[in-house]
Amino acid sequence: MLTDTSIELRSASPSLLLGFVKWLVGRRPAVFPHDEAGFHAVMNGRKRPEDAPMPEGFRSRFLVEEREVLGHKVVTLHPKAGPAEWHMLYFHGGGFVRPMFKEHWPLVAEMVKVCGISVTVPLYPVVPEASYTAQDALADAVYAELAAAHDPARIILNGDSAGGHMALALALRLVRAGGPLPGKLALFAPWLDLGLADPAIAAVEPHDIMLKIGTLRACGALVAGGRAIDDPAVSPLYASAQDLAQLPPTRIWTGRHDLFIVDSRSFLGRLRAAGVDAKLYEYEAAPHVFMAIVPTREAKDALGLLKEFLRAH
Repeated sequence: MLTDTSIELRSASPSLLLGFVKWLVGRRPAVFPHDEAGFHAVMNGRKRPEDAPMPEGFRSRFLVEEREVLGHKVVTLHPKAGPAEWHMLYFHGGGFVRPMFKEHWPLVAEMVKVCGISVTVPLYPVVPEASYTAQDALADAVYAELAAAHDPARIILNGDSAGGHMALALALRLVRAGGPLPGKLALFAPWLDLGLADPAIAAVEPHDIMLKIGTLRACGALVAGGRAIDDPAVSPLYASAQDLAQLPPTRIWTGRHDLFIVDSRSFLGRLRAAGVDAKLYEYEAAPHVFMAIVPTREAKDALGLLKEFLRAH
């Protein structure tokens, strides 16, 4: 039984649609190999992956802006009425090594629709074809451009999985640099420790249909690029209390059948101890990045909470 009011169980049992999607995903080829050797086999000598293109139908539904920053495409979706009061900088997931999935675009569109916000999506370069430094440089540049044109207090950083890591890491770099901070931080199933050091994660692994510890550790070591895995720049879970204390109000959404829930709970505790307005929303039996399954009850609830978070003062 959860007694900490900063952790809220939003769904005590999975919806029928979510259960069906989990069953379906479990019978399809894995997005990521389920072991370290398989991961290295896929990564070695692969063809350069490409981002899933934005659906052309979006041009009739939204005001679309496209530009290049540091040689990489950046897409912004505004409501049809024009730029919104709140502007989200969103980083897609994919373990830092996979480009934009086609499933990410409906999630972005739904956030614009439900929350009435503008959303900017950098199509960042992936590892190992590029290094983490290129990813960080693009994130920093896009945020700087956005903060120069939009009130930083009305910017929210968001991302799913590795993208959640990127959003948080960007916020922490801004803290250390003394730059203008975003007004809020939203993290969808964030990858907080690239080494998955907490032994409690092993108990969740049999329930996770997408993520496996060995694969993630191999991926994390590749992304770290020689840095220590527990370096806060690599694994934000270990950021100092002094840096955490300066973060804006933060909300985290994670399914209980997601390896990352263990570190999300630990990170929430560290945020709260540092005095940050932070809360974690959990969903029973929900898989990794369940909010991308936009027709489900769980995804609708998560985006409804995101809308409330943006409206709160």
